[in-house]
Amino acid sequence: MKEKYYITTAIAYSSAVPHVGNVYEAILADSIARFKRLKGYDVFFQTGTDEHGQKIESKAADNELSPKAYVDLISSEIRRIYDKVNISYDQFVRTTDERHIKSVQAIFKKLYDQGDIYLGKYEGWYSISDESFISEKDIVDGKAPSGDIPVWTSEEAYFFKMSTYQQRLLDHIDKHPEFIEPESRRNEMIQNFLKEDLPDLSVSRTSFKWGIPVDFDDAHVVYVWIDALSNYITGLGYNPDLPETEEFKTYWPADVHLIGKDILRFHTIYWPIILMAIGVELPKQIFGHPWVLFNKNKMSKSTGNVMYTDKLVKHFGVDTLRYYVLHEIPYAQDGNITYELLIERNNTDLANTIGNLVNRTIGMVHKYRNGVLDKMILDEPFELSLEEKALEALPEMTKYMDSLRVSDALEEVVKLARYANKYIDVSEPWVLNKDEDKKDVLTHVLYHLLETIRYVGTLLQPFLPETAEKILEQIGVKEHSFESLETFGQYKAQTLNKPYVLFERFDMNKKIEEILTDENE
Repeated sequence: MKEKYYITTAIAYSSAVPHVGNVYEAILADSIARFKRLKGYDVFFQTGTDEHGQKIESKAADNELSPKAYVDLISSEIRRIYDKVNISYDQFVRTTDERHIKSVQAIFKKLYDQGDIYLGKYEGWYSISDESFISEKDIVDGKAPSGDIPVWTSEEAYFFKMSTYQQRLLDHIDKHPEFIEPESRRNEMIQNFLKEDLPDLSVSRTSFKWGIPVDFDDAHVVYVWIDALSNYITGLGYNPDLPETEEFKTYWPADVHLIGKDILRFHTIYWPIILMAIGVELPKQIFGHPWVLFNKNKMSKSTGNVMYTDKLVKHFGVDTLRYYVLHEIPYAQDGNITYELLIERNNTDLANTIGNLVNRTIGMVHKYRNGVLDKMILDEPFELSLEEKALEALPEMTKYMDSLRVSDALEEVVKLARYANKYIDVSEPWVLNKDEDKKDVLTHVLYHLLETIRYVGTLLQPFLPETAEKILEQIGVKEHSFESLETFGQYKAQTLNKPYVLFERFDMNKKIEEILTDENE
C-alpha cells in the first residue's frame, strides 16, 4: 500500500481573474504534489474556487449577469490559467457544487443542534472587499488593513462560540508545533489571537442572498468561514449525516493546507475549531507561505500593480515563470518579482546553466563521437566527481521538500548543473579529443555528463515538467522515475539526435521594450 498524501491550496475567490501572486500558491502546491508522486506516494491534490459572497453578488450585477453565470465564467478562467501553467490537481472543487452545498448545510445544522451556534445580532464594521468584519483597533484613518473603507453593519446573524474550543486548540498547537508553519506564523497566531479570549464568530448573513441557504432559516445564508473552509472535507465527500466515503477515509486528515499568510487566522483558528466541534480530526499541517511582491509592493488589483499569468507566459514561457516563483520566493519571507529579475534569472540559471549544459554536451557527442556514445566509467581522472554529486542530489532535495523548502530543493538541481558545467571546464574535452591516448577518458567524460543530465532532467520534473520532458527526450531517456537515480551509470549507450535550445537568452533592453509595447497596445 502506498503512503497517502493529501495537499490542498486555498480555493481562489471567484470575484476576478487571479494575478500571479495568487497563482504562485497553485504552482508551489503542484511542485510538492509532483515530487511526492515521484517519491511513490498516493497523492490527492485538491484546489478550486470559492464562489459565494456579497462581493460576487455586486460584481455580477455590475456585469449584468446572474451570480451563477458570473462565477461559472471566472471559475472556468481560473481553471484555464491553472491548466496553462501545468497544475496537476486531482480535483477542482467549486463551492457551488451540489455535494458541497448539501454538506455545508448539514455541518451548519449539526453545529446549531449541538449548541455551538446561536442566533444573535451583529453590529460593527464590515469590509465588503475583504469579506470580513473589522475590529475597531484595526481601522486606521478610516480604512481596513487592506485599504478598503469598512461600512457600519447591523444585522441578525448566527454566531459560533469559538471560546468553547480555544484552550483545546492551544493545547493541540503546544503538543504539535508543526501544526502551523513556519514558526514565525505560529508565534503570530498564538500571541495576536489565541492569548486573548476569542470573540464569537458571525457565521451567517442576511444582507445578501448569494450564498448557501441555512436550510432551517432561509432568511440567512451560510457565511464564508463554514462555507469555503469546509471544501477540504466536502471535496472528499464528507457529510455529517452520511456514512464516511472511501475518499475521506483514505485521505483525511490533510497532510498540508497550503495557504497565503494573509488568511492564516481563518485556517489556523476558525477551521480547526470547526473541525473540533463536528468531531473531525485536524489536518496535520497548515503552511502559510509568503507573498509575491511586485517591485517590493504587495500586489493589488485596486492599485493596478499586478502581473497576470497570461502575459508572463506569453513573454517568458511557462517554465521560466514556474522557475522564478519556485526558486526566488523564500521559505518564510516575501519575495519580489519584476520583469528585469525574471529576465536575469532566465538567462543565468535556465539558459546559461541548464540549457547550456544540455546543448553543449550533446553538441560535443556529435562533434567528437558522431552522435554515438558508448558507456565508459573509469576511475575518476579529475578532482571533481559527477557521480558523487549526482547521487547526493535527491537525498538533499528530499530533506528540503519534507519541510516544504521548495526553493532550496530546486537549487540542488541547479547546483548539479553548475557542477557539471564546471566539470566540462576542468576536463577540457576539446583537449582530450586531440590526444589519441585519451579517447577512453573523453568517452568517460561525455558519458558522465550525459548521465548527470539524466539526473538533472529527472529531478526537474516536479518543478519544470515541460523542460524536464524536453531534456530527457533530447538524451533519449524513457525511464523517468526517482528509483532510476539510485545507481549512477544507468544511461544507455545510443545515437543522439541534434540538440535544440531549451531557453532563449533575452536581451534585457529589447525584452523590456517588447513587454512595455505590448502593455500599451
